[in-house]
Amino acid sequence: MVTPTKPAASSPRKRSEKDDADKRWVYQFNEIDQVEKLVDSWDKVRSLLGGKGSGLFDMTRSGVPVPPGLTVTTEACNAYLARGNKFPDNMWDQVLVALKGIEDKTGKKFGDPKNPLLVSVRSGAKFSMPGMMDTVLNLGMTDAIAEAMVKLTDDARFVYDAYRRLVHMFGSVVMGMDDEVFEEYLTEVKKKRGFSSDVELNADDWFGITQEYKKRFAEHVGEPFPQDPLRQLHLA
Repeated sequence: MVTPTKPAASSPRKRSEKDDADKRWVYQFNEIDQVEKLVDSWDKVRSLLGGKGSGLFDMTRSGVPVPPGLTVTTEACNAYLARGNKFPDNMWDQVLVALKGIEDKTGKKFGDPKNPLLVSVRSGAKFSMPGMMDTVLNLGMTDAIAEAMVKLTDDARFVYDAYRRLVHMFGSVVMGMDDEVFEEYLTEVKKKRGFSSDVELNADDWFGITQEYKKRFAEHVGEPFPQDPLRQLHLA
């Protein structure tokens, strides 16, 4: 039986979560016009998208050749913290929709060994804070994709240099590992080889370094380095 009832006042928590479900948390770089409809000044655009994000949106609108990308709003960060470090409703779904937009624009696919798309995640804020913002490069790289990229590029040195950077950054920024866990091993390898610079290391060196980085990651984190690109992105 369904009967009309007097609406009960919901708790602040429930109202907040209902509001969250209707919010737009993610915008692609070419959607600045939609952002400006929500706020009445550029200062508020910067508050919503961050200084770095708003700059990329503005350059995209101006015709500057900016690679396609997306920004997760500062409101999403506030909601994440308010929920005890949990994504607000629909945010991840919105990320996936925007990621599909990036795939369409680049002609590449995230997680596809045949035509892989790699992405970077960078934190931002309304005001510039050099040295304070974290970055994770080359998300989407896995063992299978690295092998495929070697065949696609014929440049194993480049591929495994990129892969070891991801393992290092992901370990330190996302999983809280000490940078020294990775840096001490790289220094050790260069010392054994009699090298003073990273550029002197060859493809075999970088492959071996990548394997050791993944081993150290597993030892410190308690699980292997993620081989699911979407899980990498979700955690980052």
